[in-house]
Amino acid sequence: MVREFSAGGVVLRKMRGQWFVAVIQPHMDRPKKPIPPSKGGKKKRSDLLLALPKGAIDTGEKAPQAALREVREETGVEAELITKLTDVKYFYVRTWGDHARVFKIVSFFLLLYRSGRMGHIAPEMRIEVQHAFWLPLSDAPAKLTYPGEREVAERAVRYLKEHPLLEGYAANPAH
Repeated sequence: MVREFSAGGVVLRKMRGQWFVAVIQPHMDRPKKPIPPSKGGKKKRSDLLLALPKGAIDTGEKAPQAALREVREETGVEAELITKLTDVKYFYVRTWGDHARVFKIVSFFLLLYRSGRMGHIAPEMRIEVQHAFWLPLSDAPAKLTYPGEREVAERAVRYLKEHPLLEGYAANPAH
C-alpha cells in the first residue's frame, strides 16, 4: 500500500477581539449533492469546500517546516510555530494515474500569524487554491469540510482555553 505524508497549519490571528483561522477553498470541482439537515433542520456545513492549508512534505524537509511553507504558499501569510496539535490518518483511492489505495498521515501544527497579506499568493498556486481567507475560529469546527480537520480546529479551540497566555503572545509579534 502507498503511504503519503503531509503537514498543515492551523494559523491563528486575533482580530477585533476574536480569534480567526486561515482557511482555503481548494481549486477543485466537487459534485453538488445535498447535505442532509442535522437536528434542528440546519445544514451541517455549506456545499463550499473549506480546508486548512496543507501539503506534501518535501524530501529533506521536516513536518513543521513543510507546514510553515504550505501555509505561506497557499495563504500568503507568514506564521510562527507554537506546537503540534495532532496527526490525522485516513485512506483514499487516487482518482488519477494508478488508482492506488493510499494511507495518508497529515501532521497539523498550531501556528500564530506574524505577517503577510491573506490571499496574496503566487500565480502558480492559483491552480491549487481558489480563495484564502480568515474564518472565525469558533465557526471552523462546523464549517471545515473534512471531519479530521474539524477535529483539528476543535483541538485548537481547546488549546487556546488551556493556554490563556497565548493571547498576550499573539498581540505582541516582537516578543
